[in-house]
Amino acid sequence: MSHLEIQLYLRLDGLCLRSYLNKKKEKFGFQLQIYHYLCPMIPRIASARLMELAALFKAVAVVGPRQSGKTTLVKSVFPDKPYVSLENPDIRLFASDDPRGFLKKYSEGAVLDEIQRVPHIFSYLQEILDNSNERGKYILTGSNNFLMQENISQSLAGRVAYLQLLPFSLEELFFENISTETNRIIFNGFYPPPFDQKIPVTDWMPNYIRTYIERDVRQIKNINDLLVFEKFMRLLAGNAARELNYSSLSVNVGVDIKTLQSWVGILESSFIIYLLRPHHRNFNKMIVKRPKLFFYDTGLVCSLLEITSPEHLANHPLLGQLFENMVVSELVKFRTHRGRDVNYFYWRDKTGHEVDIIVENADRLIPVEIKTSATFHPDFLKNLHFWMKLSGEQSGILLYNGELELTRSEGIHLMNWKNMSWLSDTSS
Repeated sequence: MSHLEIQLYLRLDGLCLRSYLNKKKEKFGFQLQIYHYLCPMIPRIASARLMELAALFKAVAVVGPRQSGKTTLVKSVFPDKPYVSLENPDIRLFASDDPRGFLKKYSEGAVLDEIQRVPHIFSYLQEILDNSNERGKYILTGSNNFLMQENISQSLAGRVAYLQLLPFSLEELFFENISTETNRIIFNGFYPPPFDQKIPVTDWMPNYIRTYIERDVRQIKNINDLLVFEKFMRLLAGNAARELNYSSLSVNVGVDIKTLQSWVGILESSFIIYLLRPHHRNFNKMIVKRPKLFFYDTGLVCSLLEITSPEHLANHPLLGQLFENMVVSELVKFRTHRGRDVNYFYWRDKTGHEVDIIVENADRLIPVEIKTSATFHPDFLKNLHFWMKLSGEQSGILLYNGELELTRSEGIHLMNWKNMSWLSDTSS
C-alpha cells in the first residue's frame, strides 16, 4: 500500500467509507490505488461502483446534478480514455452534423461528457456497442436524468448501466476536516466547488441557482417566465421536508397544477429535489398518500431562503425542516453512491401520527424519527411507539443532534445523526 493510501485509511479510521473501500480493494485494488493518486482532493465512494459497472457493461452513464463532480470522477477513474466535452460548441457541432465521423474518431472508446446535448447520437452508439464485446468502452455523463433516460431507453437499453453521482456526502467530506457544527454543515451544503475551489458558499450558490434556471431549465423545457419558475423554487424551499401540496402551491405561484407538476418533474430530473414516497402498506386504512419534498442539498435551500449564515440559520423557524432534509439526503446519498436502490419511505396517517423514515427490508421495516434537538426528551418517541404497536415491529431508531447513544428496553436505538451510516449499511 502506498504512503498516500496509508494516510487515506488512517484518516478514515472508524468510518464506514474505510471498510467499504477495503472490501472493494480486494477486487479493484490496483485501479483504486491509481484513482487515489489522481483524485484531486476528496475520494468519491461511487468510484468503486463505477469500476464494477464498467467491468460488466459496454457503457456506463454517470448522471447527477451539474457541479456534483461527475467529470472529475470519470477522468480520474479512466485516465487513459480520451475525454470529450459536448459542452464545447465546436465539438457539439461536429457530433451533431456528422455523428458517424465523430464516433469513428473515438472508435476505441472515450469519456463523452454532457452527452444529452446531442440526443440523436445514442442511436449511432447503439450500432457500435452491438458490434463490440468490449466492456466499459464508453463512459457517458449527463446533468439531466430525464433526457438521458428518454434516449437510452430507446437506443441503449440493456447495453448501458446507470450510476448517479450526487454532491459530497458527509463521510466523504471527512477528508476536508470540515466543521462538525451541525448548523454550519446544513448552511454550507455539499456541492464540491466551495470545498475544492475554496469559494465562499454565499458567492457560489446564488450563481449556481441563476445558471441552473437560465441555462439548464431552458434546455429541458422552454419556460417563458423564468422569474415565476424561480419564485416556485423559493416556495418549494420553504416547504422542504413537508408534503407536496400542489393546490396550495398553485394558489401561491399563480400557475395551474398541471404546469406545476411538469416543473416538479424538471427539478426531479435535474437532481434538485427528491420526492420521498409514502409507505404503501396500510396499517389503519387512513394513511396520507402525497409524497414529501426534499432537496438533495441543504446549502441550496438556505440560499433560496436567503439565509445568510449559520448563525442566521440557528434562529430560523425552518431549522427543524432543514435538519430533517439534510438527514434524509445523507441517507439517500449513502445508498445511491453505492449503486443500491433507495428503500426509504415515510408514513403519516390522517390523524397526524407520522414516522419520518420507514426503511423497507425484505424481512422487516425499520421506523426512524428525526429530531434536531441536542437534548433527548421521551416525547420524541411517541410516534415510534404508536407505529411499532400498529405494525407489530419490535425496533426503531431516533436520529437526533445529541451525544447520548443507547438502546432502550422497548427496542428503540438513540443515535447521533452523524453515525447514521450504520443505519444505512444495515438497510441492504
